[in-house]
Amino acid sequence: MKRTFIILMCLTLATSIGWAQSGMTDNQVLQYVMQEREKGTSQSQIVSRLLQRGVTAAQIRKVRRMYNDMRKGSTFSDMTVGNADNKDRMRTNNGISRLESGQSPQKKSDMDYDDYLENERYAGEYAQGRITGYRNNRTYDANDPDYIELEEELDAWIPQDTAQLVKHLQNELERYKTKKNKKKVFGRDIFNRRDLTFEPEMNIATPQSYVLGPGDIVNIDVWGASRDNISTTISPDGTITVENGGVIELSGLTVAQAKQRLRNRLGSFYQDSQIQMTLGQTRTITVHVMGEARKPGSYTLSAFATVFHALHMAGGISDLGTLRNIKVFRGGRLLSVVDVYDYMLNGKLTGNVRLADNDIIQVGTYDNLVNIDGKVKRPMWYEMKANESLATLLRYSGGYTGDAFTKYTRVYRKAAGKYNVFNVEEFDANSFRLYDNDSVTVDSIIPRYENMVEVKGAVFRPGMYQIGEQINSVRTVIEAASGVTEYAFARHGIIQRMKADRKLTTIAVDIEGIMNETVPDVTLQSEDVLFVPTRTDIQEKETLTILGEVQFPGTYTFSENTTIEDLILQAGGLKNSASTSKVEVARRMVNPASERVDSMISRTYSFALKDGLFIDGEPGFVLQPFDEVFVHQSAGYSVQQNVTVSGEVMFSGIYSLSKRETRLSDVLKMAGGPNQYAYVKGARLERRVNEEERHKLEEAYRMARREQQNNLMETALGSSNAMAIAQLAEKQSASELEKFQIPDIYPVGIELDKALAHPGGEEDILLREGDRIFVPQYNGTIRINGAVLHPNTVGYKKGKKLSYYIDQAGGYSKSARKKHTYIIYMNGMIARAGAKVKIEPGCEIIVPSKAQGKMTMAEKMAMATSGASLATMAATVANLFK
Repeated sequence: MKRTFIILMCLTLATSIGWAQSGMTDNQVLQYVMQEREKGTSQSQIVSRLLQRGVTAAQIRKVRRMYNDMRKGSTFSDMTVGNADNKDRMRTNNGISRLESGQSPQKKSDMDYDDYLENERYAGEYAQGRITGYRNNRTYDANDPDYIELEEELDAWIPQDTAQLVKHLQNELERYKTKKNKKKVFGRDIFNRRDLTFEPEMNIATPQSYVLGPGDIVNIDVWGASRDNISTTISPDGTITVENGGVIELSGLTVAQAKQRLRNRLGSFYQDSQIQMTLGQTRTITVHVMGEARKPGSYTLSAFATVFHALHMAGGISDLGTLRNIKVFRGGRLLSVVDVYDYMLNGKLTGNVRLADNDIIQVGTYDNLVNIDGKVKRPMWYEMKANESLATLLRYSGGYTGDAFTKYTRVYRKAAGKYNVFNVEEFDANSFRLYDNDSVTVDSIIPRYENMVEVKGAVFRPGMYQIGEQINSVRTVIEAASGVTEYAFARHGIIQRMKADRKLTTIAVDIEGIMNETVPDVTLQSEDVLFVPTRTDIQEKETLTILGEVQFPGTYTFSENTTIEDLILQAGGLKNSASTSKVEVARRMVNPASERVDSMISRTYSFALKDGLFIDGEPGFVLQPFDEVFVHQSAGYSVQQNVTVSGEVMFSGIYSLSKRETRLSDVLKMAGGPNQYAYVKGARLERRVNEEERHKLEEAYRMARREQQNNLMETALGSSNAMAIAQLAEKQSASELEKFQIPDIYPVGIELDKALAHPGGEEDILLREGDRIFVPQYNGTIRINGAVLHPNTVGYKKGKKLSYYIDQAGGYSKSARKKHTYIIYMNGMIARAGAKVKIEPGCEIIVPSKAQGKMTMAEKMAMATSGASLATMAATVANLFK
């Protein structure tokens, strides 16, 4: 509990210190600068505000290190006496990390997780405006060192103007190109990887040869007659102070020697007890990485750190550095030599010794860089020692690939001012020495076969076969391919043979005669291709087609001896609508020897069926390939056709047409005639659009669209911006025409009163399937619409003329086209308003507008769909955009 309280107090102190020294984290600085740049804030203002918030990279790193040290418990006390917790004895890597040494950019994965959460929390609060005040009130001028330093860093990050930005981007591009074109040397990036740090394992069993020094923590455990736990740190003088033991010197002793010294000094005090010493948190050491490292310098590491970890801390090896001859010096003497390839290729850590304080790691320059490409498993650059051979390089590259030409390897060398090439035999590779900048190429094998013959076409197992003792002729290769198929045209096979100049020649062979032993066998050569053709009469799939009144019309596979009856049965049998008196067969005309065009396209045979299936009079008619059978519909077959009567009739509902000539008066008679509330003169008829009418409407639609586009294109010609006008016209045309939809139902103008008065007359029109007749009640109103001052609906007054009703709507508007006024009657009839045109109850008066110059689409569609005939509607659509 006491320890937890101390941690919380220290964390609180660290937070307050960090707040005072570094008011913004990296994420907050990034967000702030980008926001201010978008607002147009000058670079000098940004620098001043950042400084006032206490932003320096050194302060941020200091706070983070302090926080990490407090979490790890390394600053609370140099000695804890009493019941020590085993958890506190776990060692941690207390060296400076690569991040803290400035070797890599800070990312989420580099940060302590609590630091990361704190950064994100602060960034969110800053973005929401909850953190606003400056951290100090100091005013910075342009000559202030802190100002200059921060401005330089900011300029390197975000240039101030466009020219600087372009230059910055160009520099970035050049760096990218340089990186892309740089030699990729095997192993050179091993110390630059974030996931391979070679960080020492701190909690392994303590090596007995480990030499103690100032800063090491030792844990002394006593058990038996006496019990005690002591944890203490070796002082800079190399000693520890233990109660009842005095000052004991441990620095310079190995762990084993230190144990023995403690037993000797404390044994008399802790009689009849066991005394054990273990190493706790280790001290840090300083090592020096010199030479061709990316970031040479001095580094503070854990006492367990090795050479590889130090090289990782130094950023790895530079482009000039060696991986094969890294030297470690201790006390002025060579301690070990490290060959990184020995670790990477053989798994050996030879030379990767544990470091001591003030050790020097010397990275020299490479001896030889050699490139190898071509058919090896890992083509790239390799660092070679002066005495290493071509065979060693091939081993480093993973060896040959499966398609490599291994007889000799080609080596290119620059020497004496000229290029040289060497073809090194396979068995000389061990003795051939490589030099710096040599280029080695391993060729591919030639893409040709030495022992292959291929079979194609009508055999059961086409493919490539090994030519040799068992397969060496046409007969033997056909037998290896399991013989020819039933469809093979074996009398004329073809061998394609490669001549010495790699040109093909064709040899005709009688495969059938060879297999029957009636003609001599033909010997095959390597790379021959034997082709067995297929009979021409089965290359095209043979079929039979049946169409018309059968259950499943379509195309069926031909088989010999198929009759008309057989094909009808395959098609599911006849429909009820099928005619048994007329079944036809159309047969393809085939005359390969003909030398002129025949006027006959096909030969037709006609048959009648008996008992619904068997051919009457000529049984056993056999179909031939590609015959087409047509089963026609019976002349005496018809499907019921219905119409609907609704409104003010005695018996509204659906009625079936009893004959083809059924008229309006016939159906009204079936429905009992109009009742006493019917307004017969206003009766109307709605009719479904059939396929023929739909086709006409679609054609009218296409014509209208083409004409509209042509008109708009003509208007655009001659304009300086003709293309833009044409494109706009195209869009407008498409937009307007897309609004037009072919209706499923259209009205037919009828005069039911005259049809009932004169049955069978001109007004008594014929009905068809789907017609709907509606007899309305009397509607004593007149509707006035269009270019009037106030569109209105008024009561009908017998004998009143058009002008009366126009006045009821306030009169014509200024844009009215008076002479083009038209009337739509309840029964669907349309008439242009005039002196002789009567106004009937329920009609609608429409006054077009001058502003549009033409009738609106709604008006024209109303006229089109209210017309008495389909021709009127089609004409209206065709003229829609004139």
